[in-house]
Amino acid sequence: MLQVASMAGRRGEALASPLERCVARAFSSRPAASGSRLAALRETLAAEAAAPGLVLPSLSSGGSDERRVRKPVERKPEWLRVPMAGGEEYQRLKNSLRSKKLATVCEEARCPNIGECWGGKKGTATATIMIMGDTCTRGCRFCNVKTSRAPPLPAEDEPENTADEIASWEVDYVVITSVDRDDLPDGGAEHYARVVRRVKARKPSMRIECLTPDFNGRSGLDGVALVARSGLDVYAHNIETVERLQKTVRDRRAGYAESMAVLEAAKRANPDVVTKSSIMLGLGEEAHEVRQVMRDMLDRGVEIFTLGQYLRPSKRHMPVVRMVPPAEYDEWQREGMAMGFKYVASGPLVRSSYKAGEVFLEGFLKDRDEQRDIERMGKAAPPRPVELARSGVWQPAEAMQSK
Repeated sequence: MLQVASMAGRRGEALASPLERCVARAFSSRPAASGSRLAALRETLAAEAAAPGLVLPSLSSGGSDERRVRKPVERKPEWLRVPMAGGEEYQRLKNSLRSKKLATVCEEARCPNIGECWGGKKGTATATIMIMGDTCTRGCRFCNVKTSRAPPLPAEDEPENTADEIASWEVDYVVITSVDRDDLPDGGAEHYARVVRRVKARKPSMRIECLTPDFNGRSGLDGVALVARSGLDVYAHNIETVERLQKTVRDRRAGYAESMAVLEAAKRANPDVVTKSSIMLGLGEEAHEVRQVMRDMLDRGVEIFTLGQYLRPSKRHMPVVRMVPPAEYDEWQREGMAMGFKYVASGPLVRSSYKAGEVFLEGFLKDRDEQRDIERMGKAAPPRPVELARSGVWQPAEAMQSK
């Protein structure tokens, strides 16, 4: 306001711009002629249109000039666009989850594949169920799930209710995951085991994958062993990123060594269980660091590995360093298979629970079970390849249909 007053007081001086003349007239003590202020405003607007580089004087920073610059809209690459979620099967599954008040990581983490995973044909739709509530005790910089030091305690009968609902679905494969619950005595390990046991009792043919936290600071590796022996088919635990970026990306209570220990302990507790892990790309990792993660995974018996693009959920989360093009994911898929993984799902929109991996795992597990049955009968049989419904490299549905 001091600047405006000084401008208004310079009645006999030549003003520097039409805007200053307009402001001076507006605050002048002289009687204004009829319509003079409107004429001055029109004059100012015309001058601004003729001189787009005009800088408006700041009225709040002691006279310093500020230019308001509109930030460019960040547009995602073409390969990250997906169809809008919808369809009869999508709506059926969504309504079923709502009626039972079940939370899914598909929704909580804003997964881009929700339409494809939920909207498949009857019997193929897949949802990743999140048990023990929707509020996490940790705060990773990439994750969109709500956080709290003391979230509400899970209901005592949640495992049974969740398992009964899962068993009623017309699906062959289900993923069970959870938020971190460092507030619980065992980190939630017994909760996982109860869900798995109940589902297997109700529907033995259903394949179950558990994507678990590390239970660090609570039941730890004992909790890992408890879940691994509960009757599940696939034990998954995500390492998320390369070793160098662990403390930047994940909560301080998580770590590279801790996650590797989880995967190793699960395999040791139950050699028959398939182990699986995942990392995000685009966080600033180097190629040699990704290769080291893959070697460390193989050394600990991990059989399934997935790679996908990190997408920033909001401005509060860490920014994307690089959008990795599809061709690089193709290379990682080939390199991972050559290194010795049983399966590598790699693509911009691949997530650890993406159904492309589940389609493979369903066939992989059936093949493994058949081989074991033959071995028990004392007959030798060469391993037969599993036919995949999709490529290991993610491709848009439109591209697949055009082939």
